[in-house]
Amino acid sequence: MQKMLAPCAGNHFYRDHVALLIDSYQNLLHRSFLENIGEDTLGRRVFTAEFALLSHNTDPDPVFNYANEKALDLFELNWDELIGMPSRLSVEPENQQARERLMAAVTNNGFVENYTGIRVSKTGRRFRINNAAIWNVHDRHGLYRGQAACFSDWIYL
Repeated sequence: MQKMLAPCAGNHFYRDHVALLIDSYQNLLHRSFLENIGEDTLGRRVFTAEFALLSHNTDPDPVFNYANEKALDLFELNWDELIGMPSRLSVEPENQQARERLMAAVTNNGFVENYTGIRVSKTGRRFRINNAAIWNVHDRHGLYRGQAACFSDWIYL
């Protein structure tokens, strides 16, 4: 996988990828988690938002391919550390099977809402996410591109 540069004005803060995540969310859940954001500012606004947004790709062992600043802060990782990391590593080993069941449910149903689960940061700091939405990401041609998660409710344990 080619290393992706950190989001910046030069790459429009990955506006097209963010739009793909948002469009997939809207198509599956018939609502938006964003209001009134113009396309020209979409990437920057989502990258600096107060909610966490992450996505992973379609590899057999999916790797993160996007995270906004809030997600990076929660996981105590920088862009280069998180992008390309297997998403399963965001969960402690003892919670891997529960995560696999969750991802299978998302794959089968298209999305899961109101998810609550424990995650762990780079330094081992545990936090519980509450009321997360996790959904399948498809492009405008219906091609499966991975999965994404968004949440704005968490507590450090």
